Amino acid sequence: MKYEKLGKSDLNVSRICMGCMGFGNASIGQHSWTLDEAQTREIIKHGLDLGINFYDTAIAYQNGTSEQYVGKALRDFAKRDDYVIATKFTPRTQEEIDGGMSGQKHIENYLNQSLSNLGMDYVDLYIYHMWDYHTPMEEIMDGLNRVVKAGKARYIGISNCFAWQLAKANYYARENAMTEFISIQGHYNLIAREEEREMAPFCYSENIAMTPYSSLAGGRLSKRPGETSKRLEEDAYAKFKYDATAEADARIIARVAELADKRNVSMTEISLAWLLTKVTSPVVGATKFSHADGAAKAVDLELTADEISYLEEMYVPHALVGVMAQNGKQKAGNVV
Repeated sequence: MKYEKLGKSDLNVSRICMGCMGFGNASIGQHSWTLDEAQTREIIKHGLDLGINFYDTAIAYQNGTSEQYVGKALRDFAKRDDYVIATKFTPRTQEEIDGGMSGQKHIENYLNQSLSNLGMDYVDLYIYHMWDYHTPMEEIMDGLNRVVKAGKARYIGISNCFAWQLAKANYYARENAMTEFISIQGHYNLIAREEEREMAPFCYSENIAMTPYSSLAGGRLSKRPGETSKRLEEDAYAKFKYDATAEADARIIARVAELADKRNVSMTEISLAWLLTKVTSPVVGATKFSHADGAAKAVDLELTADEISYLEEMYVPHALVGVMAQNGKQKAGNVV
């Protein structure tokens, strides 16, 4: 495994981040395909054995049970200084808004609950899961600054935002001597490259780490036509994101398969090797040992300039989907 500093921080992270959305109690969460605690422990232990030290979860994943399973496994299998744990908080609920709860208090409450779920005193990276148009940005940045000062989070990151939002928040923090976002977790892979328009150039200029999610497009970039999985069959949200562009995407996926055959490696390795030329540490979900193995092998696979061009040249612009599509339809103060 190879390691790299996470943006401007002193966090030394593996080039692969294990995404933990696939862990948690399937009977009480939003996904039917997640792993139970025993299986979660096996996958995390295997990830640690491969040298993966970066783990990404969220309080929203399976109603907090992902945090619970991941936290216990990491505590049992590794020393606290030997891994980097990231978790996320969601925007204020309507009940919190109606009750007058501030953004600062919301962040404090959510982080305290996450720490309880994880069984930890602090997280290494606390991530703003999606832009909250109903809470002043100033309250969010102040709240995050407070939890960093309190020692409950070492650094902060952001997810599902536009480049202008990240710039606005960080410049405000900079002007007011507050902690800044050191990472962005956006939607980025070979068949979803809209982050290259504004986000990637901005991050490169500011030394902000990119740790994209959906790095294998919910399995689409790791499986050949006809191959399937429980997630491919049951993940309705991923279908919503990718079904509309399936025909255009299929041409790129075919090239991934072609190069995988040529190099005698897996499609996972080709897809992630490409992404690793662009970002610090892609978030890769793993529900089988083979998923983690393929991700780890990708770190050592070097594509040629011609291979990279061959994978990229068929891409056509895509409309924003998922959380980012919702973000694009909103503006401060109201939802349109």
